[in-house]
Amino acid sequence: MAGGQERELRRRVKSVESTKKITKAMELIAASQIARAQARITANKPYRDGMRRIVLEAAKGDSRAAAKMLGIPEKVETAVVLVVAGDRGLSGAYNSSVLRATERLILRLRAEGTSVRLLAVGKKAEAYFRYRGQDVELGFQGFSDRPEFLDAKGVAAAAAAPFSAGEAQQVLMISTRFHSAGSQSVAETQLLPLSDPRDTVEEGEEKAPSSLEGYTEFEPEAEKLLAEMAPKALESEVFAALLEGSAAFHTAQQRAMAAATENADDLAKELTRVMNRARQDSITTEIMEIVGGAEALRQEKGA
Repeated sequence: MAGGQERELRRRVKSVESTKKITKAMELIAASQIARAQARITANKPYRDGMRRIVLEAAKGDSRAAAKMLGIPEKVETAVVLVVAGDRGLSGAYNSSVLRATERLILRLRAEGTSVRLLAVGKKAEAYFRYRGQDVELGFQGFSDRPEFLDAKGVAAAAAAPFSAGEAQQVLMISTRFHSAGSQSVAETQLLPLSDPRDTVEEGEEKAPSSLEGYTEFEPEAEKLLAEMAPKALESEVFAALLEGSAAFHTAQQRAMAAATENADDLAKELTRVMNRARQDSITTEIMEIVGGAEALRQEKGA
């Protein structure tokens, strides 16, 4: 019995050690991707800031056009909700936090009498809502780890189509904001109508000035310029969200795999102690059997 238990424990220790090697490798891969994802966020920041400034200048040039393209709509009958999650799991609470926030948003919108059209980025988001009977109008997969600008253009076009056709009055996005390697948060962002840059302040940024210095001349006029720049600004915001989501995913996965590696190490040590105890019990039993047999032979010879 003790020998069989020892063999079983040895198999379990070997299995845990194999799992530990896998989680350690995944931890190192995720750690190597974090720096690259952060560099892409930094590289995209000047374009995103420049796009926001152009939108602000155009809005200041024509207040009537700004009223149509910027701000919060008074009445929303239909809203498009874009959720940005990952294609893979093993990343702690990265996916679940975004999905729970999206569920709360959908419930709130429906409680207000607003119809919801759901778009999903990431295999996990699409599978999650389809399993729960929520209709996903369109899903995007395969680029959440390393998104490209063309991916953002496709997502932005799909999100803007109902708004441009007058079928939806608002486009909202739920995604993970990457502040630093130790700080990420789930955020709700209004994509359309465009958020007024003067009201959008992110961590580490200064609020846009309410008035611009100098003189700006628009060609074509501000209204047409703002209408043409709106899709570009939307693509910029979606791309920034995809980049931050990628960085947050790799950070969450690195942290989760580090914890899994540590747990596997602790479990292997505990199983090894139990196995050694079982081996000692087996050896003690064998010694007792040998001593008992020898004593029986001695008594038989003496008799």
